[in-house]
Amino acid sequence: MNHRTVAVLAATVFSSVALAGCGGSSDGSSSGPVNLTYWAWAPGMDEVVALWNDANPDIQVTVKKQAGGDDLVTKTITAAKAGNAPDLMQAEYQALPTLVSNDVLADISSQVAGAEEAFAPGLWQQVTLGTDAVYALPQDSGPLMFYYRADLFEEYGLTVPTTWDEFADTARELKETEPGKVLTTFSANDAGLFAGLAQQAGAQWWTTEGEQWRVAIDDEATGRVADFWGGLVAEGVIDNQPMYTPAWNNALNTGEQLAWVSAVWAPGTLTTAAPDTAGKWAMAPLPQWNAGENVTGSWGGSTTAVTNDARDKDAAAAFATWLNTDPEALTALVRAGGIYPAATAAQSGEALAEAPEFFADQPDFYVTAAEIAEGTAPAAWGPNTNVAYATFNDAFGEAARTRGDFRAALTTMQRATADDMTGHGFQVIE
Repeated sequence: MNHRTVAVLAATVFSSVALAGCGGSSDGSSSGPVNLTYWAWAPGMDEVVALWNDANPDIQVTVKKQAGGDDLVTKTITAAKAGNAPDLMQAEYQALPTLVSNDVLADISSQVAGAEEAFAPGLWQQVTLGTDAVYALPQDSGPLMFYYRADLFEEYGLTVPTTWDEFADTARELKETEPGKVLTTFSANDAGLFAGLAQQAGAQWWTTEGEQWRVAIDDEATGRVADFWGGLVAEGVIDNQPMYTPAWNNALNTGEQLAWVSAVWAPGTLTTAAPDTAGKWAMAPLPQWNAGENVTGSWGGSTTAVTNDARDKDAAAAFATWLNTDPEALTALVRAGGIYPAATAAQSGEALAEAPEFFADQPDFYVTAAEIAEGTAPAAWGPNTNVAYATFNDAFGEAARTRGDFRAALTTMQRATADDMTGHGFQVIE
């Protein structure tokens, strides 16, 4: 993707997200004290920003709490159309192309020169959209890893899988020896996990060629992932029920489900979903497609972006850089916000010196997590990720429920995404 492509995107208003509404003028630097508004949803952000405000009386930042996800994207696009977007916003990685295509985000490459070195290449690629522009700074990340009941693996004589072939064999072995148990479930109620697994396999769902978008959700890499999980569901050696339900919580809490492919933030979820199992879980690297590799995908994570309506883009970029690279700020983000920082230095910092309480028996939890995060694969997001995700929920939800054709569900996802982009004026090739 080159600068010309970005200009084309910015001129093509994308409206597949339903639009519904603060900020300032769009000119650059101003003299005297600067007051900036930051829309964010991360917990504890007021506490973190107070550190900046105490040290920078000439640049004051006010946090305005927002709902996350598509709600914030929609609200910000609407505000930008009225020239009223906030100065800064927290944005998920997959939302960046939508925000850029609606001319919401500023290119801050000149203000954040040198910041790239603080982040893993796979994360940095997501905030540049493959260009020499920079549309945000990585804030937190969600590298995928493998969580399992260490006590039950030992009881049933199971070996922690290091490859996906071993993972499948482990699922079959467990089902044969313990018919009432399952290794895990395939869940179709959160497309982010499937997207991360596809990234690990090498998928690039959206790319650009000149002024055209190539949509390849049904590429070979994603097809491999769909076939793998669809095969296990069809065999009946893993479950086909969605996550985050009372039944799923109970399966984790009682040991009916022994493992969960999830992200670095999983300990917090397990604390709520399976409270009786504290200290019984362990974390390991995600199984690999090729033995000996260290590649993982991402599930979740967000950035700090400066909008085109920012009153002072230099001041806003300075704050965003501090928030996501300064050791004091990062420590505060970890402790007050509970995030896993995108900055690689912070992943082995003092704030992460101790394992999560739920994993107290694995003192090297964050050391292992940092090693896994180094292998984060790049992701390629498009301007209608929301459409792809919604279609996944429907098509894969039906395929999982009926133990049906996962490859057909993937084709449905490809068709819906490409057609939606074409319908909104994008030049699409497949």
